[in-house]
Amino acid sequence: MAAAGLVLLAGCGGSGGGERGDGKGDGVGKGARPGGPARGASATTHLTHIPEVGAALRSRIPADSRQVVAVYGDGVNSADATVVLYEKGAKGWDQKGRWAAHNGRRGWTVNHHEGDKRSPVGVFTLTDAGGVLADPGAKLPYTHSAAFTPPSYWSKNTRHDFDYVVAINYNRVKGTSPLDPARPQGQSKGGGVWLHMDHGSGTSACVSVPKSGMQALLRALDPARNPVVVMGDKAHLAA
Repeated sequence: MAAAGLVLLAGCGGSGGGERGDGKGDGVGKGARPGGPARGASATTHLTHIPEVGAALRSRIPADSRQVVAVYGDGVNSADATVVLYEKGAKGWDQKGRWAAHNGRRGWTVNHHEGDKRSPVGVFTLTDAGGVLADPGAKLPYTHSAAFTPPSYWSKNTRHDFDYVVAINYNRVKGTSPLDPARPQGQSKGGGVWLHMDHGSGTSACVSVPKSGMQALLRALDPARNPVVVMGDKAHLAA
């Protein structure tokens, strides 16, 4: 399993080159980045819809989904984003948490392919989690394995990227470990797109969140609530 895991991690986000950080420092646990959060994270309680998500993507959120992780990218070519967790109650959608985040270092795309260094725009289910560290109390099935450890040749500031991960169901088999290398749409469409811990700069295609955010998400995301991630730059989100 360890060897297979390293092969998968080397293609995390479909880059073939790993999540090599271009920033300085770790970034884990840092506060909001300069420039402030995405506007879509402003309203907090009893919302009719997820803020700044237009009809196109809103229609793809399953009717029975009561948890949404919204990733508000700053721009189509930007690696900066804000992640907000919303939960649906009797009176509507309520904000439960928000964190400064990063996405693909080249921004976003509606046609992600291996190696483009962009995150895929869309709505994807969240069913499986794992990491190098022990289960922090996740409700999703959690694979605890050293196979998540990044290869030694990756940048030092990425060494803890996969201490906690949540698999984004883009070109993967639902209900399997995030380490599963299967790519149902073919290798060229990329894969291994995860929510994982932040190292302070853009990724190969994943969405990175501070450690406190990953712990909160892992403890909150509940299969009974059919969680999904809605992700993209603000222009694509609003379409």
